[in-house]
Amino acid sequence: MTDLRQTPLAQSLPATVPFVAPERMEELRGEPFAARMGANELPFGPSPKAIEAMQESVTGIWKYGEPENRDLRLALAAHHGVAPEEITVGEGIDGLLGNLVRLYVGQGDAVVTSAGSYPTFNYHVAGFGGALHTVPYKGEHEDPEALIAKATEVGAKLVYLSNPNNPMGSVHSADTVQNMIDAVPDGCLMILDEAYTEFAPDSTHPALDTSSKKVIRFRTFSKAYGMAGARVGYGIAHRDIAQSFDKIRNHFGVNRVAQAGALAALGDQSYLAQTLECVREGREKIGQIAQQNGFSPLPSATNFVTMDCGRDGDYARAILKALDARGVFVRMPGMAPLDRCIRVSVGLPQEIEIFAETLPKAIADVG
Repeated sequence: MTDLRQTPLAQSLPATVPFVAPERMEELRGEPFAARMGANELPFGPSPKAIEAMQESVTGIWKYGEPENRDLRLALAAHHGVAPEEITVGEGIDGLLGNLVRLYVGQGDAVVTSAGSYPTFNYHVAGFGGALHTVPYKGEHEDPEALIAKATEVGAKLVYLSNPNNPMGSVHSADTVQNMIDAVPDGCLMILDEAYTEFAPDSTHPALDTSSKKVIRFRTFSKAYGMAGARVGYGIAHRDIAQSFDKIRNHFGVNRVAQAGALAALGDQSYLAQTLECVREGREKIGQIAQQNGFSPLPSATNFVTMDCGRDGDYARAILKALDARGVFVRMPGMAPLDRCIRVSVGLPQEIEIFAETLPKAIADVG
């Protein structure tokens, strides 16, 4: 029943969760998954130094976290060679996206993204009454030129690009992304979601230019740093943009344990390098498994491999269901024509072996 005390906008929206948790899926199926390879988590876990820092900080959990995230912002600024005032920290990229949309989007304001790209961004746009406009992918990539053309056509307040891309794993060159930034129309802000950037080659990273008010770049500790459950992300932008988050953000949103872990993880770049090598090896193995079973792995600059099942979305969904029934959790893009694929996150070596054993059985189940 609709609660008439809510705003008209809230009354018009469905109650939804963009992603069903693997734990909920396990509850529904009545047993745990043998291989958890669907949520783009990093099963190698965070740096041991980060774990130690978080364990030590727990004794002080009775205290609020530092509301300005000062130590973490200073460390991030030094790491990236920017000023601390050009960094904003929040509850993962999801939380930052929500705050950004709240800052820039009013009822009916136009927002542009790719059809089939990250659904949580769309969720926030709907939640603040924005008008979402989408453009199709160009092959396996988001289409920067089409995004800019649509943003110009509709007078968009925000235009969103993920690089590397989820759910396809594709990546644009630094020059391509920079050309898009340069072409952002007046009155519009580009969101460059770089959640997976640590996995990608340096040649895909445009130079950080915090003098520009055309773009904000979002990064996270959830992926390469292995801290998805801690919920720590950050934005890099011109100081006027970064500091505007202080107008509306939850100042105690990042708890002190997460702050301590992120700070220690950032300081252990040698562990990050080891992790990236493990991911590279895992991607290669998953790609080989795909090919051995007649699927086509797409080139990936992330911690997952999206593989073309060679038929339509109904077939890919059947494969997904068969894998689930056999204890392997993976996901897939939700929109055609991307939904001809399934998406497999790099798991532990034993999980990859389980996937290798299970995929041909799932294919046989579907027929």
